[in-house]
Amino acid sequence: MNEDAVVDLVQQIRRDQPRVGGKKLYFLLRDELHKIDPGLGRDKFFTILGKHKLLVKRRKKYVYTTDSLHRFRVYKNALKGKSLTAANQAWVSDITYLRIKGRFVYLFLITDAYSRKIVGWSLSDSLSIEGAIKSLKMAIRQAGKTEGIIHHSDRGIQYCSTNYVALLKENKITISMTEENHCYENAVAERVNGILKDEYMLDSLFENQKMAEKAVNQAIETYNTRRPHWSLKLLTPDQKHRAA
Repeated sequence: MNEDAVVDLVQQIRRDQPRVGGKKLYFLLRDELHKIDPGLGRDKFFTILGKHKLLVKRRKKYVYTTDSLHRFRVYKNALKGKSLTAANQAWVSDITYLRIKGRFVYLFLITDAYSRKIVGWSLSDSLSIEGAIKSLKMAIRQAGKTEGIIHHSDRGIQYCSTNYVALLKENKITISMTEENHCYENAVAERVNGILKDEYMLDSLFENQKMAEKAVNQAIETYNTRRPHWSLKLLTPDQKHRAA
């Protein structure tokens, strides 16, 4: 068997998805791999990955803390127990940081809870409300009709602020927030945040904000259109979103 051909296929995928795991690699490359060797199963494939040092070691989980000590109103968890059947029924929001030389920049994300597609994002110099508003406006534009969508977030000041809440209400979006400060109450948003950092190298040190923004744009495009999810029966978020 031509192991070099297998390695070359893996490296082609890893150029855009540098930390995609072995199981998903096998799924993505299965047809091409069987052209090289019809008997190449997953165990043999993993042996080749290990031999060529292509197995991915999982990193420590990213820890994020939220500033929820503020004067604004907080809302009940309207997402708990909901059964989602289509895209644009519920969005989940989160904020993370990226490192550039000398300082941090902040990535505001809004993800469709059903399809796992990132539908709104903004990279901002600060944690001020402007970044949150920009990502929300992007999500609203892609949805078209927003009445009844649940917007779920933690109790961070950005999501509770007067202008952010007003924009949600103006678009007849239902406001939902975590109630007990347990990570599982916003697990989808935090999971997507972790994927971008862990698999798409957004935990790197960037030279400047322009380079960071380019990396974010590429990571989100690849995540949405090319990364299969086990939870979506190996569809990509974009495929799931369009099929809903």
